[in-house]
Amino acid sequence: MMNFINQMEPWFDNQEQEALNKYMGEGGWVTEFKKTFEFQDLIKKFTGAKHCFVVNNGTISLTIMAMAAGIKSGDEVLVPNYTMVATPNSLKMFGAEPKFIDVDPKTLCISLEEIKKNVSLKTKAVFLMNANGRYPSDIDDIVSYCKDNNIILLEDSAQALGSFYPDGIHQGRKGIAGSFSFSAPKIISTGQGGAIITDDDELAYNVSRLKDFGRSGGGNDVHEMIGFNFKFTDIQAVLGIVQMSKLDWRVKRMKDIYARYRENLSNIKDIEFFNQDLKNTTPWFIDIKAQKRDDLMTFLKLNNIGSRIMYPPINKQQAYDVEGEHIVSNEIGVAGLWLPSSSKLTNEQIDFICDNIIKFYER
Repeated sequence: MMNFINQMEPWFDNQEQEALNKYMGEGGWVTEFKKTFEFQDLIKKFTGAKHCFVVNNGTISLTIMAMAAGIKSGDEVLVPNYTMVATPNSLKMFGAEPKFIDVDPKTLCISLEEIKKNVSLKTKAVFLMNANGRYPSDIDDIVSYCKDNNIILLEDSAQALGSFYPDGIHQGRKGIAGSFSFSAPKIISTGQGGAIITDDDELAYNVSRLKDFGRSGGGNDVHEMIGFNFKFTDIQAVLGIVQMSKLDWRVKRMKDIYARYRENLSNIKDIEFFNQDLKNTTPWFIDIKAQKRDDLMTFLKLNNIGSRIMYPPINKQQAYDVEGEHIVSNEIGVAGLWLPSSSKLTNEQIDFICDNIIKFYER
């Protein structure tokens, strides 16, 4: 029997350890300083963004991105009903109101049709979530619609570092700003952490103040606005710098892993993959719709294979409990499954996982 295969795990090795040892031996300030700035510069270079700010986690990056864009308490924001709960929670942090809308069944991203069905006079903004690096097929129409109707468009791109739109623009840059996450399951990790990218100078100025007590400049105690302490640390940045050096390889490997899964399982009619543009986007989760999902999960666990249910519909979770039937997100709540997805997976492990899935459905 093969050793247990986790659904997801971070990947650190001697390079991160050596970089941390070197940094600590040089008397670094530990708090946010030069290494943090270096990490931000690497993200800017990779994504092509003009500005980048890293903060303590991905939820906070969503929150201060929204605040910096001008969203205020009481404002209505359209949010996909299929997303990680951090997306609406980030708005609740300062009193904005998420309004849940359904997603496209092929991409699990919002569509212009759903936006138009749900927009109201109260709508201040739209949160687009790049589900597993995927994008709406009508993304440019969404951008135009939001611009024409004075609606703020923000991108929750937590799952999209390494994913681009077909025109070559990195995800997170179609809206006025985008947010990434560096928590443990992401394609690169700093343990916890988040980043905001933007090409908008005013929004960047606001973010820089909001994350650092509202200070007028680094290190002083002159405050131009109400701000908070959402700073990063150089210890995390040291990890992030090493992880960024591995990103290009991991992007390629995740595409290869996805392609191997899809080929191995191509004849299983009880499994459905979502649309994935492997030329431009990077799937960091292997996500599927699976018939008899819960039984499959039990079978996989008995064979030392981890899996995880995909996000249930947020409006039906106790934390929100909002009326409404959203057909696609309801279906994902019943059938959505994440298979093992670490970039550490070997081809032998992938084949073992797929063989067991095939066995389950052939029983």
